Amino acid sequence: MEELAALATAGVTTVFGLVVSDLWEQAKARNWRLFRRRGSDTPADGDAGQDTGRDAERAVAELEAAGREVATARAAGDEATAAAIEERWRERLLRTLRDDPAAVTELQEIVAAFGTPGTVAYVNGGVNHGPVFQGSSVHGDINVYVPQPPAPRPRPDQVPALTAAFVNRTADLSELDRWFGPPAPSPSGTPPPVGIGVLHGLPGVGKTATAWHWAAGTRERYPDGQLYVDFAALRGQAGGDVSEAVAMCLRGLGVHDTYMPASLQERAALFRTRTADRRLLVVLDDVGDPAQVRPLVPKGPGSAVLVTSTSALGELALDGARILALEPLDPAGALRLLAEHGGERIAADPDAAGRLVDLCGGLPVALRIAAGRLATDPSLTAAALAGELADENRRLDALSLGEEHSMSAVLNPTYRLLPPDAARLYRRLGRYPCATFDVESAAAALDATPTATAPLLRRLAGDGLIERTADGRFRVHDLVRLHARERADAEEPPGAEAALVARVLTHHLLLTALADRAIREDRLRVADLGALLTDAPNPFAGPAGADPLAWLKSRSADILAVLRAGAARGGLDTPVWQLAEAYSVLFLHQRALGPWRESLELGAAAAAAAVAPAAEARLRSLLSRPLLDLGEDERARAELDTALACAEVAGDTVVSASVREFDGRYWDRHDPARAVASYRASLELNTRAGETRGAAIATYFLGCAQDAAGEHTTALATLTTAHRMLTECRDRRMAARATAALGVVRDHLGDPEEAMRTLEDAATTLRAEEATHYEAQALVALADIAERTGLRRADVPGWLERAADIHEEGGSPLAPNLRARLRAGEEE
Repeated sequence: MEELAALATAGVTTVFGLVVSDLWEQAKARNWRLFRRRGSDTPADGDAGQDTGRDAERAVAELEAAGREVATARAAGDEATAAAIEERWRERLLRTLRDDPAAVTELQEIVAAFGTPGTVAYVNGGVNHGPVFQGSSVHGDINVYVPQPPAPRPRPDQVPALTAAFVNRTADLSELDRWFGPPAPSPSGTPPPVGIGVLHGLPGVGKTATAWHWAAGTRERYPDGQLYVDFAALRGQAGGDVSEAVAMCLRGLGVHDTYMPASLQERAALFRTRTADRRLLVVLDDVGDPAQVRPLVPKGPGSAVLVTSTSALGELALDGARILALEPLDPAGALRLLAEHGGERIAADPDAAGRLVDLCGGLPVALRIAAGRLATDPSLTAAALAGELADENRRLDALSLGEEHSMSAVLNPTYRLLPPDAARLYRRLGRYPCATFDVESAAAALDATPTATAPLLRRLAGDGLIERTADGRFRVHDLVRLHARERADAEEPPGAEAALVARVLTHHLLLTALADRAIREDRLRVADLGALLTDAPNPFAGPAGADPLAWLKSRSADILAVLRAGAARGGLDTPVWQLAEAYSVLFLHQRALGPWRESLELGAAAAAAAVAPAAEARLRSLLSRPLLDLGEDERARAELDTALACAEVAGDTVVSASVREFDGRYWDRHDPARAVASYRASLELNTRAGETRGAAIATYFLGCAQDAAGEHTTALATLTTAHRMLTECRDRRMAARATAALGVVRDHLGDPEEAMRTLEDAATTLRAEEATHYEAQALVALADIAERTGLRRADVPGWLERAADIHEEGGSPLAPNLRARLRAGEEE
């Protein structure tokens, strides 16, 4: 193959040299058949009857025109054009040589007849080959043709230079170095492969800057140059963007437009030929489709293609591409970028700088715009700018340096290219109240089926407008969400947001209610959700169903966000309090005091607005629990008084029994005798209503109150009965709490060893039931006994450490006391 290429090169050089010499008139009389073979406009010699004189004339005319064009270009100093013409004819001739062995002999004869390795002197129509001509006399004209050496090949250096300092992305740059580092020697001698890498992420995350910066540091690694295409500038050319991109790269490699192939296929083939013996870096910016990449993969061993895209372009993995997601900067990295661009005012107010970093969400383009505003407005302080950005309704406007340099300008092009259904979903997600969402909840926002919604989410994810989370859900960057909301405000009809919140609220109510019932079917509930739950698909049903408690934990922030959104809108009071009631089941297992308190406050207010006294009584009595744990006893007392009054108005015996139970828990802290009275009242009401589990729970609390009042023997009997009743109700969590209470009573009765065995059994069961708050109570009781008696003192630090972790996770004020107790034990 190398010999054929050398012969084709010699042939083109010889023929084009002849065209501008006196020998051309003699030479063109030859039958230039091989130039009329494959690739010529005239038929091949083997086509019988087609090799006409007219065809021969056309071939000679083509050769002559090309040769004179080369000579003209060289005379004007345009080596690139001359080289491009020669390359085109060289490729044409090489194809013929590959396909027809007879053509090889024919070309060898031409080169032997007319070619020369050095100077050729043409004298009176004769020819002398060689560098020296000797003679005693010379008559006539002497024409000397010196074959031109090959023009130097262009070394493109097209990747734009960064105009600002580049900071951060150390790990990402190292990953690129690992991808495209010097190839290890191949034992088999095979050439190194061509590497393909994709940097993807949401608009403005810094993909282009990262690619440019990395390319700037790799010039020596790619000695034959760097090519660059910005597909954003080519977009909208009715499918011609790829073809024009290849043409741009060919121009960078010295191909003149006169000799540019017309079709994409021919251009791609010429690109491979031109790059076959070069080591190049090709940077393709803002690619939207894998098909834009493949024609621009160079052929030269060790070359590389670095692609930036909002999409991961996963199909390119089939071509061996490596894919790296660029994330928004972490707080430290974002602060470095802001300080680099924001100057002294950032350094002067680190607190305001931190707020700016948070409000920009670590997005480099937003940080640069914020820094630009500080740099261009001497009167603007970092604190004042942070104040502007803190208002969500003003944030996008504040992140602007004019129409062309703003967050909206960054996101608008991607949004405008969305199909109508995907654009509608994007707008709806701008008003979606939660930080994360799955296909089903997005479908509720869109008012469509999950089947119809799933491909739209894939489109938005492919365009970098949303991103997948580790658990397979989706999220939207805050600034993208604000842009989507801006488009919704401009394009959605009136009333659309209220309807969306109602649909999303109903969706979360349905799933939370199903999870609540899957955890404990016979728990007291005021809400009648029969119509909503009938025939609804239940994701928690059966052995293969989802874990309802795990689902509630993972969706807790979303449920709270939906409650806030529903409470802020009129006309949604009933589903708001119903959701708050169902959501409470989570906090019976883990004490996240802040969310529990807020959800019950929203629910109680909604129940009052809906004039639902039984619901209000239930929610206000539940609210007393986190308030007591937070030390807000007076507020808890006020909520309980209101709950008692609402229960009386409602006339619901079971609700009244429940409120009396919560009333007793308040009195546990302030008056044990009144606590006993409240629990007895609750027990009586539950028994009258036939509520077996309610009566068992009241019996448990009654036994605890008796023990607190010093009636330990009576308490032992009461708690033993409660444990039996709860076991019969198959309530393992409450039965374990009764076991723990029995352990405390046994300690009070002078049997600490049995008390510790009982408490440890209870703690183990409570941990298995994920009732961690009550597990912590049992562990603290164990530590108390151990420290007082000296039994198992070595286990005390472990018990207290676990208890402190549980209280800290729930936001309990008891956590600091437990930590102090641990430190004191370490100092002893």
